[in-house]
This record gives sequence, structure tokens and C-alpha cells, in this order.
Amino acid sequence: MGIRSFLGRVKRKITGNSTVVVKNNTEETKIDSKELRSIVMDQILSDYVINKTSSKGSAAGKSVNNQYVLKRGVDQIEFNNSFFKIDGYAYFETDETISDDLIRKNLIIINKETNQEFTVPLINKKAKEGEGWVKYRGAINFSTFSDGKPIEVGNYEMLIEVTQFLRDAGGWITKRDTVGKVKHATNDIIVSTKMYSFSARSNKKFSLTIVHHFAGSFITILSKKLSDIDPLEYSTEEIIVDGPLSRVFKRYLFSFFYKYYHLKPVNKKKISFLSDSRIDISGNFEYIYRKLLEKNLDVDIRFYLKSSIKEKKSFSEIRLLAKAIATSKYIIVDDFYPLIYPLTIREKSELIQVWHAVGAFKTFGYSRVGMPGGPKPDSVNHKNYTRALVSSHNISDKYAEGFGISINNILPIGIPRTDLFFDEVEKAVVVEKVYNELPFLKGKKVILFAPTFRGNGQQSAYYPYEMIDFKKIYREFSGKDYVFLLKIHPFVQNDPNIPYKYTDFFYDVSTYREINDLLLVTDILITDYSSVCFEYALLNKQMIFFSPDLADYMSSRNFYYDYLDFIPGSFATNTNELITQIREEKIDYKKIDDFVHYFFDDLDGKASERFVDYLINDFYEEDKTEEAVDSRYTADGKFIPHWGESTNKKKQKIKTEEID
Repeated sequence: MGIRSFLGRVKRKITGNSTVVVKNNTEETKIDSKELRSIVMDQILSDYVINKTSSKGSAAGKSVNNQYVLKRGVDQIEFNNSFFKIDGYAYFETDETISDDLIRKNLIIINKETNQEFTVPLINKKAKEGEGWVKYRGAINFSTFSDGKPIEVGNYEMLIEVTQFLRDAGGWITKRDTVGKVKHATNDIIVSTKMYSFSARSNKKFSLTIVHHFAGSFITILSKKLSDIDPLEYSTEEIIVDGPLSRVFKRYLFSFFYKYYHLKPVNKKKISFLSDSRIDISGNFEYIYRKLLEKNLDVDIRFYLKSSIKEKKSFSEIRLLAKAIATSKYIIVDDFYPLIYPLTIREKSELIQVWHAVGAFKTFGYSRVGMPGGPKPDSVNHKNYTRALVSSHNISDKYAEGFGISINNILPIGIPRTDLFFDEVEKAVVVEKVYNELPFLKGKKVILFAPTFRGNGQQSAYYPYEMIDFKKIYREFSGKDYVFLLKIHPFVQNDPNIPYKYTDFFYDVSTYREINDLLLVTDILITDYSSVCFEYALLNKQMIFFSPDLADYMSSRNFYYDYLDFIPGSFATNTNELITQIREEKIDYKKIDDFVHYFFDDLDGKASERFVDYLINDFYEEDKTEEAVDSRYTADGKFIPHWGESTNKKKQKIKTEEID
């Protein structure tokens, strides 16, 4: 770049708060415009000349000016699967005191085939020896390196880049070099792990190999693709899935049979339970079914269950499903059920969603319109529910919005499966059952790790295990009467990578169907954005919300309430904080109590009974005259926490406008 061009760029940039980038074939200097105002023009020109005359060729090891030596080294490198952490030092050797605002450090990752560069800013750290801000700390998650996906396939080298203001040099100077030697290392450091990328049509697996070469003090990174599969064509589960043509044909066949069975009358005694996420009668289905049997009603009860929406339905099952939906008085679902959404539900039938989750936490359904992975406004999903159960009238508007249905179709009568938490006899039976099935829990302090999935749905669901350091947790708590259970969301397609030697402490109980049973024997719940916190709050026990990716999650999913105000437990952003909070065992009983009374209208263990009574009475309820209430309280006089105030006022305003 010529000097005239350079001066032109300085003139354009110097008045703003942007950064001037001075770049030649091999080097780049970044100059903050605020600092430029305090630097005379001859200093800028001097800096330009220094960069312009620096050596050509590889950026690594080429001095900006031989007078200034770049000292660098690595104090520590840590790996947790694909999560890489580095602590070290890098600075130009000088007699000047190095302050935080006069030195910047970056990791530069260069693709050797394409020469594409990636810059990872490092955090300045102050040296204990009084040398100033010469140290740094940095972290890279290679599983999300490329716009939320694994680092692209290729061969890379990693360099350290230092930009430092030196008065003797007349300005800023920049240099790149290898990261330097690793403290106490005597051989190459080699780490190999796997990375995964999940989407609705492509699930990919990669190998990642990172090497710190002892002889040359440099780091190389190698990413290779191992597999790329269509989740709709292949499943690691032992189930048979349909091909794309078969699915299309069966949808047409299902629609045909549904219209055909419309010619038959609706059977007022027929109740059909449908689920594509369970193969046993459990959860809300179990509690409703038990109550129906208890009341000895003259009804015809049918169950149509599959373990996954990917699981194949035979032609016979397609016909039976169409008949059941077309001729049942009540069709009850507990989760996403795509086969039913294009249908027009018959006038004398009810399609009832007894949603598997409690409360309102992360946004879902049509609350996510416009967000990554959110539905299109004209989608038909969920919109044909004639009724949907919720735990509290405070969240009726959230579910109405999420499902795209009228708020009049929302029934805040409670969630049937929460009846367990109010029945001491049944709780004792369940605890004994859990101990019989998982005898290693007896006499132990149980930590349950139950996070939700990442991704846009069942086909693309995963969990970024690199965020949590299982090795550190093992070192801290193994042999101290603790056990650590992992209950991973059933949608998640990647497994936790826990070494065999840790299996006396970590136990994967993800296949245990009912998480509520596990909650009864849990002492500390670790979750993130999962609705499991609502049921666990009924037990008044310790909760820790482990959410290192909170900012990313908020940008793609978001919440109905302010996250940090809303959560009824402590908050951890890394493994060290998590360990500290497990040790401290802090419980804010007042916050849990406010949380419970906001999200549960009735704490009586009779949600199943109320629901069955509604069925018996054909969902008829007397109209009740609304009375004016203080906006700080719910309609039944319960105090509203500050994080729930805005939504309650909004609902009151809507109700007033409707009356007017």
C-alpha cells in the first residue's frame, strides 16, 4: 500500500471511534483512533515505515524490527474434548512498563491450504513479577468455531500476534510468532477428539487433532470429516425408519384414511392417547390413565405410542391412527406430533395437548417466529389444539402464543404428573423403586446433571459437552460420598465422552424414562434452560444453573423472563464456578417459594382429578365475574415476583381492552 493511500485512510478514520488497519503482504497493525489523536503524525509515519520494511515470507518468526525481541511462552494448555484453553505470556522486551491499554494479543489460526486467517482475541493478564500486562488467557471451542459449527476441514497452524505501543519505536509495532515452549513439557503434546454438527438433514462427525510440537514450539490443528449422514435415513437407535418417498406416500395415505373415517360417527366414549416420544404409559399419560381407571368410567381407552418421530409406522398403523383420530371424542397428545397438525379436527372431537413440560422458561413454538430454527408464521404445527393444559394462569398467554391458539383454549388446571410431589405415600414407593433399580445411589449425595438440548429440534439436537470439565469434577468430588448422574435430553444425539476410569462416580441414566422419579432422590440439580427446574422447585432443594453459553442461547432461543432474575438457584458460567457452588450448598428458600407460587396455581396434587372431571363434564365451566385485583398479585391473591410483573400487567391490559 502506498503512503498516499495510507494517509487517506488515516484521514478518513481518525475522527471516529473505529480502528485503523495498516496491512501489507505479511503483517497487520491495528491503531485505535482515540489513541491516534494523541500521537503526532510523524509517529504514525514511523510506524508505517516499520511495517512496510519488515521481512517478507512467513509471518511466523519475522521480526518487525530486529531491535525488539518478542518474548513468548505457554504456562499451561488445557483440553476438554474440543474446548481448548491456553495461558501464557507474550510481549516485546523493553525497559518500559507495559500497561493494559498499550498491548494487545491475539491467536491467529491460518488454514495452510487456503491461507484464510481467523483471529481470536486474548485477555490481557498482569504478571505477578511486576512486568506489567505481559500474560494472556484465551479459549477456543473448535466445535462452534465456524459460525456455530465445527472448524472447517483442513490443516491449520496457530500463531501468537502481539501489537504493542513502544515509545522508542515511535508508535505501535506488531509481530507474529509461534506460541513458544510449554512450561514443564518434555515431549510433543497431542490431543485427539471428536466434533459433531447436527441439522435436520445432515449430521456430521469430525476428528480434531491438536499438536504442540516440542521441537519447534508451534501448534498445528488438523480437522477431518469422518461421516455425514441424513438423520431421516439413518438412526443409531435400534428402530426402523422410513425413507423419504415412503414418508410422503404414507402422509397421503393417512390423509385419505382420515377423510374416509370421517364418514363414521364420533365415539363419545373413545379416548386415544398419541405420542411419538414414549413407548410406555408414563408421564402425564400415566396419571390421567390411573385416574380414569380409579373413577371406573365407561370409556374405551386406546394408546398409540412410538419412541421417536423418526420411527417407522406401518401401513396398518397409519390406518389405525387415522381411524382413532377421526372417531375419538378425545385425542390426547403430550409432545410434538407432526402427523396430526395438517388435519381439521372434527367438531365433536377435542385435540388436547397435555404438554410434557411444566411452566414457561425458554421460548417455544410461535414465540420463536423470526429466530433461528423458529417456525414460519403460516405453519400449521400445534394450531389445531382445542385445549392445552398449563400449570398456572400466569403463563396461559405464553402457551397460547407458543401454540398459536386462542387463550380461551388454555386450561390452567395443573399438570397431571406433578401430583406425585404431593403424595407422600407414592413418593416413598417411587424412592424405593429407584433405589432398587439404581442401588449405587443409596447412602450417597446425588448430583443430577439434566441440561436441555441445543439445536433447532429433534433432528438436530446435541449437547456441547466440551463446556463442562468432567475430569475436574471427578477430582474434586469422587471418593467423598457423591455420585454424579447424567440425564441427557432424549433428543440429544451425541453421547458424553467420559473415560472408563471415572465410571465409579459418573453414571449415565439418560435411558431412565421418568425424570421426576430421579428428582426425588436428588440432592443437587444442575440444569441450564430445562423446565425440570419447575418440578424440582416443589422439593425445596438446591439448584445450580450451569449456562456458559447463555449469550448464544439468548440470541437463538431467548426466554419469557429475565434469566438471571428468574432462575430459583445459583448461576455458574464455568466448571470452577460450578464446583464452588456445589460445595457451598446455598438455597434461597424465599426465591423458590415465590417461583413455585407464580408457576403453580394449585399445590394440592389434584391436577389429574381436575383434568378427568373436565373430560366427564365435556370441558364445561361456569363463567365467573372478574373482579379488579392489585396488579402486584394474581387473581387468587398470590404475590407476583418482580420478574413476572410486566407479563401480568400486559395480560390485565389485554383483558381490559377486550371488555371495553
